[in-house]
Amino acid sequence: MKVPLIVASAVSLLLLATPLVAPAQESGSMHGMDHGEMHAGPAGDDVAAIMDRMMADMHGIEPTGDADADFLLMMIPHHQSAVDMAKAMLPDMDDPETEALARAIVASQEAEIVSMRAMLDRLGHAPASARPE
Repeated sequence: MKVPLIVASAVSLLLLATPLVAPAQESGSMHGMDHGEMHAGPAGDDVAAIMDRMMADMHGIEPTGDADADFLLMMIPHHQSAVDMAKAMLPDMDDPETEALARAIVASQEAEIVSMRAMLDRLGHAPASARPE
């Protein structure tokens, strides 16, 4: 089956790219992006902080050598940032369809985080601890 090879390759590429992304993160940007300008509005600072925290969390992951575990460990902060961003933006949303999507993202991503933690436990890797809200 080619899926494990594809996942392993994708995880390897992400892990190899980490040193290349780190300098951009140190300057408060992601791949040269200025989060401050990208997120204007009442929740702009919150969203920029959420993205910065996600990047820091992902860069702080120690590779296990297990592609399945490494993928799950990286996806948890990615999903958590989607939850945090949706929650930060919801109070300022006016469009019912966008608001419904944000609420659906919160529900689905939180459920997937629970599943990923259970998978990590089943694989014999300590699930990433829940970040306090």
